Amino acid sequence: MVQATEYLYVVRDDEILHGEPIIRGTRTPVRAIVETWRMGIAPEEIPKGMPHLTLGQIFGALTYYSDHQDEINQYIEKNRIPDELIDPLVIDL
Repeated sequence: MVQATEYLYVVRDDEILHGEPIIRGTRTPVRAIVETWRMGIAPEEIPKGMPHLTLGQIFGALTYYSDHQDEINQYIEKNRIPDELIDPLVIDL
């Protein structure tokens, strides 16, 4: 069941990512946008890598994050791949 939040673009759906906050009409979690922004990508540039999102949705996600940092940071940490599981030969930097 989709649960609205007080944020225009952010919802929760128990059937998508176990109810983690996502962008309405997508499966994109707020944490994905936050992590991209934290890597130094300007909000205006994020839709280039996530073309299914609008700039409004990006700013909506960042607004949600601003008001719910502890929650989103927990999702980020929970979904982080431990360094020892990352194969350095697979990553092309």
